[in-house]
Amino acid sequence: MNFLSIDCSTDTGSLFVKAKNKTFNKVLQSDKSKNDLIMKQILVFFEENNLMFDDISQIFVNQGPGNFSGLRGSLAVAKGMSLSKNLNLFGYNTFLWSCAKFFNKKDAIFSLIRFREKYFIKKFNKKLKSNFKIREITEGDLIRKYDNEFKVIPKNVADSLGEQILKFNNLNIVDLNHNELEFLQLKGLLNEDLIKPLYLS
Repeated sequence: MNFLSIDCSTDTGSLFVKAKNKTFNKVLQSDKSKNDLIMKQILVFFEENNLMFDDISQIFVNQGPGNFSGLRGSLAVAKGMSLSKNLNLFGYNTFLWSCAKFFNKKDAIFSLIRFREKYFIKKFNKKLKSNFKIREITEGDLIRKYDNEFKVIPKNVADSLGEQILKFNNLNIVDLNHNELEFLQLKGLLNEDLIKPLYLS
């Protein structure tokens, strides 16, 4: 499978392409005033790596949680590219993405994110399915209720977590790997319909 992945959920976004049996990636530096230039950044990225849209068949786009304008801009661009180039479009979120490497390994996985000074948690089963709504939770409740649960946090938010949280039992700090999105799509875990931003209060 050849694909483009767009992640503008954090201040430092990223582009990733798997094509021609190779992978290519680019870090997008923070600048909220330039969210409207993401299509230009994608075109430059493709040109720099001698890629064409005919080289890919899928687009994966991060639905959040994250920066409102970054999510809105990246989803609009992804949808536009999907329609104009007849590419399959799939949405994913950071809660699910951070759990990908633990598929079928733990009966219960709690994905933890800190966003705008608040903690949010979502529970998945071993097949990474979830009926558990995203919940805002205090640091105190995290410590009291989830210290011994199997937890994952993305490495790119680990620096924002409190010292007590980082000392949790069963805490796994994971790198977010774009290649794992292909696995999640093959397992039917990505969104194909109603791909919209995941906003948190």
